[in-house]
Amino acid sequence: MRDDTILRCSECGEENYISTRNKKKHPEKLEIKKYCSKCRKMTVHKEKK
Repeated sequence: MRDDTILRCSECGEENYISTRNKKKHPEKLEIKKYCSKCRKMTVHKEKK
């Protein structure tokens, strides 16, 4: 039940990372603080629709 999800930077919209999550255990959207190479700083990355 693990699905691949694309993480998008909340500031610039760049799609930087691919992650997996279990949709049964975590039905809410994934939100992680990661480094964005375009912004050159740590930003919140949210799961793409």
